[in-house]
Amino acid sequence: MITTDNVVQLAQRLYRARRNRTPVPQFSREFPDLSIEDAYAIQREWVRLERADGRAIRGYKVGLTSRALQLALQATEPSFAPLMDDMFFDSGSDIPAATFMAPRVEAELAFVLERPLRGPGVTVRDVLRATAYVTPALELIDARIDQFDRETRQPRKLADVICDFGAAAGVVLGSGRAEPEALDRRWTGAILHKNDLIEETGLGAAVLGDPAHSIAWLANRTAGLDRGLEAGDVLLSGSFTKPVAAARDDVLRVDYGPLGCLSFKLT
Repeated sequence: MITTDNVVQLAQRLYRARRNRTPVPQFSREFPDLSIEDAYAIQREWVRLERADGRAIRGYKVGLTSRALQLALQATEPSFAPLMDDMFFDSGSDIPAATFMAPRVEAELAFVLERPLRGPGVTVRDVLRATAYVTPALELIDARIDQFDRETRQPRKLADVICDFGAAAGVVLGSGRAEPEALDRRWTGAILHKNDLIEETGLGAAVLGDPAHSIAWLANRTAGLDRGLEAGDVLLSGSFTKPVAAARDDVLRVDYGPLGCLSFKLT
């Protein structure tokens, strides 16, 4: 375990890294015993700093929803992180590349709640009843903590990722809306284009078998937190494509079939 002072100091480093667009070294190298709960404590302290600046939580993301990613990071469950209100961008807009350091893009489904969803004991049925609609989304991920150690080139560990808001950096929501129970979530697909070339495709079943499972997990995992899942929250259920790197002047577009398309350009 690390000390309370350590938690505060590490959160301040991430807060500054986000604003200065300068990544910091891996925390797990400096603190080899950094635990998952330590990482969530750092995450919460970082949120406190963002709120002091007038920011607000607009929802949450779920990460590590594929078996392959969990094995790669030696995780036994998914992870979660807050989505701050200044992370959201309109579909069709130009997004400044300078907002990010090394942006990558993932396709997923977002659940928008019409009423609070609090664990423990939340089931998929509860998720569907509490959801106003499901909409397509693009998540921009970034690394305020080095992805690879500057000396050893070792990849960052799970605790580093959790500290770093699960790499959450931006969200683009589509205009298509579907009733959660009417949507075939497992077979909902996405075709991810970069500059008119197809880079990735995927199906919702890649997310724990059904993206609604990840939202149920999120509700139960956040049970007891001061700020749970509230009405109006946007909940990213997890990517079902591999991350696609993006750079200035790239145009990213995702076709979700019946749910429509969404896009943005990095400028």
